[in-house]
Amino acid sequence: MLTESPSLPDERWPSNETTTLRQWAAVAAVTVGAFAFVTTEFLPMGLLPLIAHTLNVLPGTAGLMVTIPAIMAAISAPGLMLVAGRMDRRHVFLWLTAMLLASNLLSAFAPNFGIMLVGRALLGAALGGFWTLATAAAVRLVAPRHAPKAMAAILSGVTCATVIGVPLGTFIAGFASWRVSFMVTAGLVAIALLAQFCFVPSLPSAVALRFSDLTDLLKRSHARRSLLMVALAFGGHFASYTYISSFLLGAAHFDLSMITWLLLGFGIIGFFSNFVASATVVRNLKVTTAGMIGLLALSLLLMPLLHQSHIAVSVILLMWGVAFGAMPLCFSVWIQRATPEHPEAGSALFVGIIQVAIAAGSFVGGAMVDHVGVSGDFVLGGLMSVCGVIALASASGRVAAQASKPASEEASALNACPACPACPE
Repeated sequence: MLTESPSLPDERWPSNETTTLRQWAAVAAVTVGAFAFVTTEFLPMGLLPLIAHTLNVLPGTAGLMVTIPAIMAAISAPGLMLVAGRMDRRHVFLWLTAMLLASNLLSAFAPNFGIMLVGRALLGAALGGFWTLATAAAVRLVAPRHAPKAMAAILSGVTCATVIGVPLGTFIAGFASWRVSFMVTAGLVAIALLAQFCFVPSLPSAVALRFSDLTDLLKRSHARRSLLMVALAFGGHFASYTYISSFLLGAAHFDLSMITWLLLGFGIIGFFSNFVASATVVRNLKVTTAGMIGLLALSLLLMPLLHQSHIAVSVILLMWGVAFGAMPLCFSVWIQRATPEHPEAGSALFVGIIQVAIAAGSFVGGAMVDHVGVSGDFVLGGLMSVCGVIALASASGRVAAQASKPASEEASALNACPACPACPE
C-alpha cells in the first residue's frame, strides 16, 4: 500500500498539530512553483502569432506548443512517479522544477520550431509529475487541520497564473519580444527552485508507487466514478472556455477591451472562490463539489440563451468564475479522500485525467465550433457538466463517508489502511 507512516522523519504530523512559519514557507515555495508551471504551460496562447512568425510555421502548427505538453503531462503524471520509486519527494520536487527551468531556457533560445517543441515536451514531462506531487504532498507540509488551506494556497498559483502570469507574459512580449517573456518566466522558476531548496523539508516515501497500485484503483467503482466526474467537468469547462473569446466577440458582440476586463474579473473572482471553498470543503465536500459543478453547468447552458444581454453574459461569466475557481480544490480533496490508501496513485490518475480532459475537451469543442457553432459548443459543455453531477451522485458511499469527516479524522483515516475494518475493498 502507499500509505506513508507518520513515524517517518519528516514534518507531516507535528505533535501539537500547529503549523510553523517554516512549514508555511514550504507551502509558499510550492505555490510559486505552481504559478511558474501554469504560466509556462499557457504562455504560448497569447504569443502564438509572434512565435509562428519568428520560427516560420503556420499558426495551426504552432498550436502544438499547447497540445504536446498536455499529452506529455498525461503520460508523465503516473510515469514519473513510477520511475521515482522511493526517492525522497523533496528531491523529486527539485528535479521537476529544474526541468521546468530548462524548458523555459530552451524555449527562449530556440533557433527553430523543433527545438521549441523539445522544450515544450520537457515542460509536459515535468508538469504531470509536479501536480501529482503537489496535490499529494499538501497534507504532508502542514498540520492535518491546515491541509485544506495548504492545498488551496498551492492551487491559488493556478488562478494567479491565469490572472497575472499569462497577461504579463503577453505584455512583456508587446514591448520586448516573446523570447524575453520566456526568460522572465525562467527567472521566476529559478526563484521557486531556490525557495524549494531552502524550505521544503525531507519527504521520504516508505513505499514506491507501483503500476499495480494504479490498476487496483481503476478496478474500484468509486475511483472510476470519481475520475469520470473530474473528466466530464473539466472537459465541459475547456470545451467551452477555449472558445470564450469567439463567443464573446461573435455571439455576444463584446469588443476586445471589454473581453479583457471580463476575463480579468473571471480570474479574480475564481481566486477568491478557491479560498472560500477551502473552508466549505472541510464541512461538506460532496455538497460543495456538486454545487460548483452544477453552477458550471448552469453558466454554460445560460450563456447561449442570454447572449443578447451584455449584463446577463457578464454576470454568468462571473458565476462561471466562481465555479471553476473552486473546482480544482474540490476535486483534489475529493480524490485524496476517495483513495486514502493510495494517495500518490490517486493524484497521478487525477492529474492525468485532467490533462486528457483539457486536450479532448478543446478538440471536441473546436469540432463543435466549426460544424455547429460556438453556441452549440457551450450547450455541449453544459451537458457534459450535468453528466459530471450525475457521476458525482453515483459515487460510492465510501467517498461520501470520507467526504463528511473533519480534517483531523481524515488524517487518521489516511494511516488506517491496509488493516482498518472500515475499508470495504
